Amino acid sequence: MLNLRMRLSITSATTRTGTARVTPREPALLGHGAVVASPESGLSYRVGRMLGQGGYGQVYRATRVGDSDQVPEELCIKVSTRQDGWLREAYFGQLLHDHPRAVRLYDAFPFFGGGRVLYGLALEYASYGDLSAFLSRGIRRFSEHAVRREIAGVLHVLRKLHRGQLLHRDLTPLNVFVCDNYRLKLGDFGIVRQQSDHRGVTARTLNPHMAPSDIFDGAAPKWQTRDDVYQVGQLIGMLVKGDASARVRTAEVRGFDCSDHLKEIVYRCIGERRKRYESADELIRALETPPPAMKARTVKSLKGAHVAFTGILDVPRKDAAAAAKKAGATVHGGPSAKVTVVVRGRPNVLQAAGKDGGRKLLDLKRLREKGVRIALLSEAQFWRLVGRRPTAGAAKRR
Repeated sequence: MLNLRMRLSITSATTRTGTARVTPREPALLGHGAVVASPESGLSYRVGRMLGQGGYGQVYRATRVGDSDQVPEELCIKVSTRQDGWLREAYFGQLLHDHPRAVRLYDAFPFFGGGRVLYGLALEYASYGDLSAFLSRGIRRFSEHAVRREIAGVLHVLRKLHRGQLLHRDLTPLNVFVCDNYRLKLGDFGIVRQQSDHRGVTARTLNPHMAPSDIFDGAAPKWQTRDDVYQVGQLIGMLVKGDASARVRTAEVRGFDCSDHLKEIVYRCIGERRKRYESADELIRALETPPPAMKARTVKSLKGAHVAFTGILDVPRKDAAAAAKKAGATVHGGPSAKVTVVVRGRPNVLQAAGKDGGRKLLDLKRLREKGVRIALLSEAQFWRLVGRRPTAGAAKRR
């Protein structure tokens, strides 16, 4: 499943209190050249060198001994002393056995080693290793088209989990693997949990480097599908940057070398929790669907309208708000389910996600997706509705 640069994400798992629980490097559970036999399949595997280890096990390069039509000659053996994580990975490996975007599980078996029971998994070998190691080598930069395609592929695995009320909770660049033809696949299902309802599951174990800050700080008590989405947003940002060494910050997004639409997707994924995409399904649609044009709409009157302003206006915002109130409108600080009209000025170069990606415009788009009818007006259209705009001199005298 991994290459020589492999690291297991659970190595840096923490508890909800924030206390680090880093697993020290342990003696090798298997010796180089050892042969382990699976009583489940009847196959044997010759162990190569260790590729990495973490809190839930050690991973070794391995080769199949003997002939098999089902198991390739080159593969990996993941071995653990803990039954719980092994059971989860074995279960999800079988559940996702035929999924083209999940790391393939070939065999799962207990065996004796060193006088104790060990738990083994025979897994697909990723020729380019995990995404973190791959990006650190700078072998290849993903185009935007490739980013959308590959992340959508990984999301199809996550969608299957979400539809079964399952949360992955560990979607890190250490658990996404780069296989032949630079194809991304998702692996390591050791901390997947099932939620009994949409409220989520208590996040007692997590990876601090990729967990949303509100989860890690305890501000949000339960992990939800939108927190899996946060981690996928981080993966998209890392692919665009070509660097997985640090968490992506919202302030970085405007400077990404990609389309404004993809910037908006990343910003919404990693931004305010209540405004994120709510599931893998929603994020797949966003990646695969061209963005709707932000066209202004015709409004005959502002009487009784609920109005919000965004962008840079030709007059002070307070003068525009006063004119709207005089025309019979109620003025709001930003788009919401109550707002019926948004007046758009010139874009600010510091907008969160490109020329159409100011925070208020992102809110407008999100609300429109939910079926809220909000008209968008240019400043010129607004002044035609309310009357002549104040002159620059009049604005200064005020």
